[in-house]
Amino acid sequence: MSEHYPALLVILPLLASFFISAAGWFRPVLCFPFTVAGLAGSLLVSLGLLGDVMSGGPVSYRFAGWDPPWGIYYRVDHLNALVLAVVSVVGFINLLAARSSVEKEFPEKAGPFYTLYVLFMTGLLGMVVTGDAFNLYVLLEIAAITGYALIALGKGRAPLSSLHYIFMGTIGASFYLLGVGYLYIVTGSLNMEDIARLLPPLYESKVVTAAFVILMVGVWLKMGFFPLHAWLPNAYTHAPSPVSSLVAPLMTKVMVYVMIRMVVTVFTLDFAFTFLGLNDAVVWLAVVAIVMGSLLALSEKDVKRMLTYIVVAEVGYMVGGFWLGNSAGFTGAVLHILNDALMTLCLFLAVGNIVHVKGNSRMESLPGLFRTMPWTMAALVVGALSIIGVPPTCGFFSKWYLLLGALEAGHYGFLAALLFSSLVSVVLFFRIFEVGYFEPLGGSHGSAHGDDEHVVREAPLGMLVPLWITALGLILVGLYTGEIVGRVIRHAVPAMML
Repeated sequence: MSEHYPALLVILPLLASFFISAAGWFRPVLCFPFTVAGLAGSLLVSLGLLGDVMSGGPVSYRFAGWDPPWGIYYRVDHLNALVLAVVSVVGFINLLAARSSVEKEFPEKAGPFYTLYVLFMTGLLGMVVTGDAFNLYVLLEIAAITGYALIALGKGRAPLSSLHYIFMGTIGASFYLLGVGYLYIVTGSLNMEDIARLLPPLYESKVVTAAFVILMVGVWLKMGFFPLHAWLPNAYTHAPSPVSSLVAPLMTKVMVYVMIRMVVTVFTLDFAFTFLGLNDAVVWLAVVAIVMGSLLALSEKDVKRMLTYIVVAEVGYMVGGFWLGNSAGFTGAVLHILNDALMTLCLFLAVGNIVHVKGNSRMESLPGLFRTMPWTMAALVVGALSIIGVPPTCGFFSKWYLLLGALEAGHYGFLAALLFSSLVSVVLFFRIFEVGYFEPLGGSHGSAHGDDEHVVREAPLGMLVPLWITALGLILVGLYTGEIVGRVIRHAVPAMML
């Protein structure tokens, strides 16, 4: 069965969506078990694929026996095998934590929620595993449309934020599709490896250059790369907590992967780095993204919204690291896809617990939380230390590689932006720690019921366990960074960067 792993990655959650949808009408109690079964299958398959790639090299899969470039072709190498495992792990852990929130926030919509959830995961996994540029667009739209619907399930301004996301997301997807269309015009192929084989004689073509620029703008818009990020803060802030902790860790990271895949596999590094010579310009854009994301986070009084701007800054880390054009920068960017997915999941799960108990995530709700929600706040501290870059948490090691890449490339602006962002993160999170630990319950004026300060009112165990699995994962990934880099990421570094 292992030879069918690439297909099963997409088929298992897709089939599960039909069972979940039917159960939503006839036996709603079965929706969650079906969802767990579908995503557990994808998780096991993705881990199996990662093991196969580590032991035997890249894995290829031809649908219906059609050889590329005519048929749909999936290829799993060290790069997307790692990203597939990240997506599967994050989606599964978040699902376990989501059950209590779903039952509290929209119990009558559990069937639609879980159906959309697995379809969103289907789209993301398909985007990562596919080797066809148009197939990627189809799967991108599956992930995007289900993401819009998941965000719109929220209350208050969530539907309006989702509408804004739809407008911007549609523009981004249209740009991507237009870029792929131009490539098809000049090459007559949609298979990524086939396009890369046909492009070198066409580097001088303005159509190819236009395709590259248009496609990159579309991908940057979908990942929220500053200044194309305007849709992101409202969408992630107003979404229901289990949706924020799913979309925020995964959507931006998968789009960073898509950017890397399109540059490395489709256009090739020779075209992007040597012929066009865009390295320095894009790294400076990343510097601006890091600085502005950090500064915008400083102005926020809502912890959840603050985290969304940290996501904007983190996107700058990964984009800049890749475009440094050297092995250390590439290693840091790919490692940060893994690390930031886990860090963002940890922080959004912690905030979700706070929202579940307190009703909102504003600073006014934080006083006394280290006494009333000690386990949630302790996990938040671990996530915060990782975002700051304190060893042995995983965030330190990806930042270390990014700093080495900046030094090797002589790009001191990017290096300064990384250090500045880390210092801003210290201010951001220690402000939360100060309010949560030193201010009494009820704020600076004290609590009307002083005894409540010592009553523990934690989130349900079903939300705490996934949170702490993630928090401990930040430390374990940090401790095993050498293994991850040496056995996986090092094999994904393009020869031109070595």
